[in-house]
This record gives sequence, structure tokens and C-alpha cells, in this order.
Amino acid sequence: MDKAKALQERRKRRVRARIRLRNNDRLRLSVFRSGKNIYAQLIDDRAGNTIVAASTLDKEISVSGKSGANRDSAAAVGKLVAERAVAKGVSEVVFDRGSYVFHGRIKALAEAAREAGLKF
Repeated sequence: MDKAKALQERRKRRVRARIRLRNNDRLRLSVFRSGKNIYAQLIDDRAGNTIVAASTLDKEISVSGKSGANRDSAAAVGKLVAERAVAKGVSEVVFDRGSYVFHGRIKALAEAAREAGLKF
């Protein structure tokens, strides 16, 4: 493993360790960012299940024909995952940014999810 990957893995472990301490049996909103798309999913860590998921590959978002690698698309994913979570009766989650810094697309997704009804 090269140095950059090792540092990324270390950041991810550190963030997830803090989440485990402060979880209080809430679902985890996990975010993955690639060069072209962004993905978000609500995970029940006790059962090991994904409750809801959304990404820029979903038909509701990809119809616009824009890139999935910008803040507008990330905000659309955040809004969509929050709407799906609220429809399932979930209102409080814990945000898992993984190894990503909280700015840009990650921040846009989080703020859109908050505006759409999720509390974290």
C-alpha cells in the first residue's frame, strides 16, 4: 500500500472510531465520492443492512445530463437520500464522511440532507 492510501485508510478508521463512540444506535449516513459520481447510503450497523441509498447514477438525478462530479449533483443526492430516509421513518442519523474532508461535494451533500429533514 502506498503512502497516500495508507493515510486515507488511517483517516477513515479515525472517523469511524469516533462515530462508533457517539452513535447512540442511530443509522450511519455513509458517503463515497469518486471522480465522476457521488454515492450516499443509510446503513444499520447492528443488522448490517443498507436502509436507503442514492447516487448520481439514479434516474431521478442522471436525467439532467449534467456531471455527477459537481456540488449541484451532490446536493441533489443529499436531498434524495434524505427524502427516502424520511419516507422510511428515519430522521436522526450520524454522518460518516469517510476519509474525505468536509468541504465541496461532501459539504453540499450534507447540507442538502439537513435541509430535506435529516438531523445530524
